[in-house]
Amino acid sequence: MGIKRFKPYTNGLRHAALPDYSELTKGKPEKSLLEPLKKSGGRNSYGRITSRHRGAGHKRMYRVIDFKRQRIDDPAEVLGIEYDPNRTCRIALIQYKSDKTKAYILAPVDLRVGHEVISTNNADVDFQAGNCLPLRKIPLGTGVHNVELKPGQGGQMARSAGTSAQLIAKEGNVAHLRLPSSEVRKVSIDCRATIGQLSNVENETVSIGKAGRSRWLGRRPQSRGVVMNPVDHPHGGGEGKAPQGNPHPVTPWGKPTKGFKTRKRRKYSDHLIVKRRHK
Repeated sequence: MGIKRFKPYTNGLRHAALPDYSELTKGKPEKSLLEPLKKSGGRNSYGRITSRHRGAGHKRMYRVIDFKRQRIDDPAEVLGIEYDPNRTCRIALIQYKSDKTKAYILAPVDLRVGHEVISTNNADVDFQAGNCLPLRKIPLGTGVHNVELKPGQGGQMARSAGTSAQLIAKEGNVAHLRLPSSEVRKVSIDCRATIGQLSNVENETVSIGKAGRSRWLGRRPQSRGVVMNPVDHPHGGGEGKAPQGNPHPVTPWGKPTKGFKTRKRRKYSDHLIVKRRHK
């Protein structure tokens, strides 16, 4: 994958840096793996806005991704690498050889059309990108993605573009993973993970270039608190360009922000964290 930059024919292109999609091999998605995706506009079941700055955007269909990889020892061939509007990494369309069933999986960097992937419990398999195994069978130091939190639950960690977790230790029935955030976390050694780093590594360098492209993604404009009235935000009001006035910046509801820790002090997963992420 590469990043395209443009000659500044328009102001919207002047700072734009967009993906070139050169790694994609298939245009239209597989119809049998699509589901409708209804947008909420940030509103809950009462019609009240609970998540601000959301609305409109291009219509999407949801691609049903196989996060569980439960078809053990059933090899599948990669038919294509596709774009998914619902996530930052690319997805791969695979077809199982036994019954020609198709499925979507998250596409790692080195996966290509024609490659064979397998989900197995056998450590003799080649540790190539896209193969899924229990952490018990994966060598130390290997980069993995789509890691389960509980056995059989389906992958939930390291699923974003360019990410991978590193398996750094095994102790009894527990494996230690260094996550993309630098946090070291304990996971059951029977949890499954997929080998490799996820695709679209340069996603973090993308610059959308103009406000309109944010609107296509369903993101509405934000206003700073200091330009609002006091009735709308604690930072609002004052004459002219007044500063925020608070000793510490706060949210519209008065809670400290910009560095204030919001994690629960006694969270159920505290005992699973070996080393906290960097601040």
